[in-house]
Parts: sequence; structure tokens; C-alpha cells
Amino acid sequence: MATASVPVAPARRRLHRLELPALQGVLMREVVNFSSFWRSSTFSSTVDPTIYLLAFGFGFGTLVSHVAGHRYIDFVGTGIVATTVLFASAFTSMYGTFIKYQFQHTYDAILAAPVDTEELVTGESVWVAARTGVYACVPLLVAMVFGLNPSWGMLLVPFIAALAGYGWANFGIFVAAKAARIESFSYWQSGLLTPLFLVAGTFFPLSGLPTWAQVAGNLNPLYHCVELVRHAAFGFEGWVDVYHVAFLTGFALVMWRLAIKYMERKLIL
Repeated sequence: MATASVPVAPARRRLHRLELPALQGVLMREVVNFSSFWRSSTFSSTVDPTIYLLAFGFGFGTLVSHVAGHRYIDFVGTGIVATTVLFASAFTSMYGTFIKYQFQHTYDAILAAPVDTEELVTGESVWVAARTGVYACVPLLVAMVFGLNPSWGMLLVPFIAALAGYGWANFGIFVAAKAARIESFSYWQSGLLTPLFLVAGTFFPLSGLPTWAQVAGNLNPLYHCVELVRHAAFGFEGWVDVYHVAFLTGFALVMWRLAIKYMERKLIL
């Protein structure tokens, strides 16, 4: 006696799960796309911080020879890595993300494949973080030309910059998801990013600021990036550096979840 076959519903793909093939697909698309404009992207992400390094290092360097026990050019050369992180991650993600979903509709095409928003955001941020880690080496190389002594700790700078860059890349995606117009980025740049950049300890130590400014500075992710890079160049300081890593890790995780949440609202809801 023949038995009726019961149709089996296809297994539904569980949401909020990172799958390696999906991440690889997003990353591969970014790598292929990057090959067409890597020159301009690399130029803008590395030349501007280098100009800051030369201008402040040799400008103020003629007035202030040493800061915090280091030559001023060395002090700025290690600190300017934060500028590279900002240019290569936050700004890149803000504009790139907005253009992709608002004008090019790239994300609509990606989400038509077996990729969800969490994997899309994660893949984009990982790619930007990897680029940032490479770009961050440029200011240090320039500083070495002008006398910065290399050290083994500097080998960790790409990883420090990539960790900070991952958080700022997600911040850029978060801002792009919240912005109704691309002109809205001016508020974030002038009202938040520029002040954070100036009080990150890049050009002067925070110890010279009022107490309230020092407390605020310790909440600045760029400050923790600067401190880790300086300690990598001049010598690590034990548990203090563990604290800096923990802060950057927490910042990255919080911004990652916020970026996913708001991109889901923008693309799906």
C-alpha cells in the first residue's frame, strides 16, 4: 500500500548568525571593487595624515623640542596614527555606505543573495579594518625617515589600528544608516569627530588639560588608540595597555551592534 509522502519544508536560514561563506562573499566583492580605485583611496587615506605629521612635527617641533620625554616629531609621528584610523575607517564607511545603499543600491543586490544584514555589516567593517591596519603603518614609516627608532613593538601597530578601525568603521555605517541626506555628515564631522581628533593626545599630552577634559579624553577611543601605538613604539606599560585594548574592544562591539541594528531598519524594516 502506497503511503502519501509528506512534503518537507525547506530549512529556514536562521537570522543573526554569521556564516563564513556569506562573509567571504562580501569580502571578495570589496576586494575586487577596491582593485579599481585603490590608488585614489590609498592617496587620500595616507597623504592627509602625513601632511599633518610634517606640518605639526616640524612646525611646532621648532618651538617644542621634546614632549613627555620624546622628541616632538616622534611624539606626533606615533600619535598621528589616530588620524589615519579616522580617515581610513570612519570617513570611508560613512560616505561609502551611504552611496552604496542610497544611490547605487548595492546592498539591495547583496541581500538578494543568502546574506543577511549582520553578515553584510560585519564583512564591510572587517574589510575597512584590514585596510586601516595597513594604512596606519605609513605615518610610522615617515617618522622613521626623520629619526624615529624602530622597535619590535611596532609590529603590533597594524593590529592596534585594525581593532580601532573596526570600531570606527561600524561607527561610520551607523551614521550612514541614521542620515537622511549625505549633507548631514557635516554635523557628525564638525560636532563630534573633529573635537575627538583634537583631544586624542595626538599633538599634546592630555595631562596638561583641566581635570574634566582629561576625564572626557579617557572616553575617547582615538586616545586609547594613540596610547597603544605610543607604547608599542616606546615600551608597553602592562595592565594600562590591557585597559586600552579592552576599551577599544568594547567600543568595537557596541558600534558593531548599533550599525547592524540601524542598517536593518534602513534596509529591511
